[in-house]
Amino acid sequence: MSLEIPLADRAEIADRFARLARLLDERRHDDAATVFSDGFRGRSPHGELRGLAELVALLKGSEVEGVRTQHVHGDVLVAGTGDADRASADANQLVSFFREGEPPHKESGLRVACTAERTAEGWRFDGMEVTLLWTRDH
Repeated sequence: MSLEIPLADRAEIADRFARLARLLDERRHDDAATVFSDGFRGRSPHGELRGLAELVALLKGSEVEGVRTQHVHGDVLVAGTGDADRASADANQLVSFFREGEPPHKESGLRVACTAERTAEGWRFDGMEVTLLWTRDH
C-alpha cells in the first residue's frame, strides 16, 4: 500500500524527471547532483552503478558523436513509503535518437522506477532501475 505524501513533495519529485531529461539531452552530465544523491545506486541494460562518479562516467561514455537525444517522461507516479523523507516514483520514458535537423533514426521506450530521498538540497533520486521495453530503428 502506498502512502500519500504532500503535493509540494510530489511536484518536486516529479520535477526530477524533467530535470533528468534536460540533463541527458543537453549532455550536462557533470550536473548529475541536481537530480541524483551522492549515494545513488542504479541498474539498467548497461549494468549496475554505485555512486555519482560511476553514473557520470557511464553517461559520458555513452555519447555518440553527432547523435542527439530527446527524452520525454510521462505517466509519472509518486508514492510515499511511510518515511517522510523517502518516496518511490516511476515513469514511462520515450527516447528519440537523431542527428541535428533530421528525424529520429532510432526510438526506445523504457520504464524508469526510482527511489527518492529528501536531502539538504531537496529531493534527489538515490536509486533507479531502467527497463528497456522496446526499440525501433528507422
